[in-house]
Amino acid sequence: MQPLRGLTKEDVEKFYDHFGARQDKQNYYENVALADLLEHARFDTAQAVVEFGCGTGRFAEQLLEIHLPNASSYWGCDVSTTMIELSRKRLLGFGSRARLWKSAGEVSLPLPSESADCFVSNYVMDILSFEEIDAVIGEAKRILKKDGLLCLTGLTNGKGLFSKLWTAFWNVRFAINPKWVGGCRPIYVRELLNGDWEIEHYRVVVARGISSEVIVAGKRLSGKSFS
Repeated sequence: MQPLRGLTKEDVEKFYDHFGARQDKQNYYENVALADLLEHARFDTAQAVVEFGCGTGRFAEQLLEIHLPNASSYWGCDVSTTMIELSRKRLLGFGSRARLWKSAGEVSLPLPSESADCFVSNYVMDILSFEEIDAVIGEAKRILKKDGLLCLTGLTNGKGLFSKLWTAFWNVRFAINPKWVGGCRPIYVRELLNGDWEIEHYRVVVARGISSEVIVAGKRLSGKSFS
């Protein structure tokens, strides 16, 4: 059984307000997963990208500077005021192409239906409850265009002996005090995707013993069959 959520919405907000820019120090394991996502998510043709949980804005900056077309737009949200301010400073040079919204922890987003080419969430699902994950995925379905992509990364269970031992160690720390790991725990998000999605790319990558899930999925169109 996958571990339950360990922190309340208020706990998450307080933790990441305090954690701030130190989140970027986690790139020693996140970068491998993000690089794989960037390779398979077709950002080079996206005109509008939504990111659920923008963090420090590091991934958004990379998208806008390198991977997205010059005329494309980015919209990101976060529950942490500190993260929003860090992102705002980081993305200032991109002007009106980048918009940010401070969330109060709600899942529904102030965006039109079928308005985005990519819905991205990096290392956020592993903080949420399973009910919240289901709601976020449902909101992604609403916001994405018919040919849009759901793009996710996050902690998952170990792959290989060392990684499995690390997962067990992480779960023990989570069980004792979720704040020690920022409320994050290894889960299988792929198992939570229902028949509304067709997996286009899936991979579990390992960096320094920490396993991450990379998912790129398209909306399954009614009446369309997939091989």
